[in-house]
Amino acid sequence: MAFQPHGGVLKDLLARDASIASQLKDEAAALHEVVLTERQLCDLELIVNGGFSPLEGFMNQKDYTSIVESLRLADGTLFAMPITLDVSREEIDRKRITPGSRIALRDPRDDAPLAILAVEDIYKPDRVKEAVNVFGADDPAHPAVAYLRHSTHEWYVGGKLQAIQAPVHFDYVALRFTPSELRTHFRKLAWRKVVAFQTRNPMHRAHRELTIRAARQRQANVLIHPVVGLTKPGDVDHYTRVRVYEAIMAKYPHGMAQLALLPLAMRMAGPREAVWHAIIRKNFGATHFIVGRDHAGPGKNSQGKDFYGPYDAQEAVTQYRDELEIEMVPFQMMTYLPSTDEYQPVDSVPKGVETLDISGTELRRRLKTGAPIPDWFSYDAVVKTLRESYPPRTKQGFVIYMTGLHNCGKDIIARALQVALNQQGGRSVSLLLGEGIQEQRIGMPAGQREKCMQAVSFVAAELARAGAAVIAAPMAPKESIRASAQQIVLKYAGAGGNFFLVHMATPLEYCEKNDRAGVYSAVRKGELKGLPGVDEEYEPPSKAALTVDLTKQSIAEIVNSIVLLLETNALI
Repeated sequence: MAFQPHGGVLKDLLARDASIASQLKDEAAALHEVVLTERQLCDLELIVNGGFSPLEGFMNQKDYTSIVESLRLADGTLFAMPITLDVSREEIDRKRITPGSRIALRDPRDDAPLAILAVEDIYKPDRVKEAVNVFGADDPAHPAVAYLRHSTHEWYVGGKLQAIQAPVHFDYVALRFTPSELRTHFRKLAWRKVVAFQTRNPMHRAHRELTIRAARQRQANVLIHPVVGLTKPGDVDHYTRVRVYEAIMAKYPHGMAQLALLPLAMRMAGPREAVWHAIIRKNFGATHFIVGRDHAGPGKNSQGKDFYGPYDAQEAVTQYRDELEIEMVPFQMMTYLPSTDEYQPVDSVPKGVETLDISGTELRRRLKTGAPIPDWFSYDAVVKTLRESYPPRTKQGFVIYMTGLHNCGKDIIARALQVALNQQGGRSVSLLLGEGIQEQRIGMPAGQREKCMQAVSFVAAELARAGAAVIAAPMAPKESIRASAQQIVLKYAGAGGNFFLVHMATPLEYCEKNDRAGVYSAVRKGELKGLPGVDEEYEPPSKAALTVDLTKQSIAEIVNSIVLLLETNALI
């Protein structure tokens, strides 16, 4: 089978004279610019290196409409996913983006110019239609639909790209191949057949066995091609996953397999995604592609049912087999047979033979609790890597986020809790009090307060990610501020993303009566402004993990209730 790219020609926009790139870079310095989002950055990288061949830019309206309606570009070429550049109306007007204009596209990480877009058209998509046709339903339970609703701008800008440079990566550089580089590598090794394996999760013994079995049945080699761009929220971070892949590569027969990373922003679009993945692997030089059960499925919809059928993705790739010119290999569910110490496909095991399996849920439970993971399921090096990144609950960091009125007692409770946790031992304990982070300065504008609290939340997340117990005690008078803090901790703290909101519901009368610093008195006299609860609104939390009141409970009782909350969640 030939290593032909999709459409017949690999659209490698980086393969040209360096002097041209230099000229384009000089031109970009004088142009209006658009700073890419993380997803747009992934898309641009795979456009310019040829991974999305035959695309040469972000889709214009004709191609976009055709893709949404029929899985084809306007010229009839099969392509499954709309690849678009969304821009706000304000940015279009301010930067005078019009058909015929040229704009520089910049890397959000270092502001480097990556490409120039020759604008063909600007159009407003029907995002409901896009959600229904591409993802199967306009259901916010689907992560790509939620992204479409809340994270994309209302206008799309289409046009071809002139590449200046590829995005620069500092991690796993030796494993990052462009399609041209990987094709050259395969030719050098004389690999004529290549079975590509798509994964966004850690690999274990069963994955190794199924890929080896698929390759041997076809007298082919194996390309382990994991996604290291955007995957499903909550997935294992790519640093941990790549360390796992590196560990498991040593378990393949010598010369059989190659590991390469794919900077793809997944959409979790099930059958459409599977067709898209097949096109991408074809462009990278694969001749066969393993498609799993519920391939790229996002899980349950708003009604608690799977978004896609278990074999929809396999059927979609099979439907377009002649145009894709890549052979679909069905993912075989493997099970362990303790009597023979081997893995076999589930459907080939005789009835009555004992089998063993560990589900993803059970694996996560064992990682959280520190329970043993048997060597028949995974390799020691893989388990060691996962345990380093996902320690048991008693070793995970957490954030106790205390909110309340000025002088409600949260600072003294925070200090007392710090003592109690230090006495327990096992973690460093960090204290982020309002007085130390300037958030409690009376009169601070609301916008400035929110920025300050965002910074505090990032600090708390980093400390928790390192395994610390973090006690933050700002006023945080708005629900939006507290919700943002929780989202930041959940997103950036990794295994330490354990967040508990404690509402110090001490009444205003008590806070004011016992205010020895005279802050309330100064606000009442008009000498100060901007005190939540007096001349600014304080929004009581609607969903606190714990609500306490200094007029009804002693300091020791409140601290004990917080400790019990942590014990209930197996964190201490």
